Amino acid sequence: MSDPIRFSTALRERSSNAHAGSEHAGFMADLMKGDGTREDYISLVVQHWFVYEALERTAVQMRNDPVAAVFISEKLTRLPALEADLEFLIGPEWREVVEPLPTTRRYVERINQVGATWAGGFVAHHYTRYLGDLSGGLFIGRLMARRFGFETNGIGFYIFGDIADPAAFKDVYREQLDAAPWDAAEQARVIDEVLLAYRFNTELFEDLAAAKRDRLSDAVA
Repeated sequence: MSDPIRFSTALRERSSNAHAGSEHAGFMADLMKGDGTREDYISLVVQHWFVYEALERTAVQMRNDPVAAVFISEKLTRLPALEADLEFLIGPEWREVVEPLPTTRRYVERINQVGATWAGGFVAHHYTRYLGDLSGGLFIGRLMARRFGFETNGIGFYIFGDIADPAAFKDVYREQLDAAPWDAAEQARVIDEVLLAYRFNTELFEDLAAAKRDRLSDAVA
């Protein structure tokens, strides 16, 4: 008899297409291949701030949950870096000018909902964001640094100074997923929530692309 498939493996396999679709959404693809502008990058950082503000605020609530608490680590915290990036990119008044896009509002509402009521749902969003940050996110940070002449200011979000070995950290995280006390039905719910998180990401990139088109139209007019 073959060994059962580990939950972390099933999760990665079930979400691989959604992950790829999100990564290759037009706005992000353009930014990655050099067709995006500094303003496009700033727009992305702004939306990240709203998402991580919700995620890290709900993490405080989830610290007392025995399942969710295992995944929460100060080493992953991104909000202070995002705020420093926005101050560098926009200025000290950045809080007065940033606004969430429609998908970001829905994304934040969902994080708030599961973060208050459902450990598995919180972990699904936590996994989608932070393991992505420790994978492709590190590459994105280096790419943006070269493209826009950043050193550390402006890309602090992508720098995990307290994680010396991201690959090892991710391996431990996956072991924690495998050890979570979820039955098959709950595992399926968590996977569905991961797919929802990727859909939010893809739709957010679509919103960013639409906002960019509006900016360009206004500039021409």
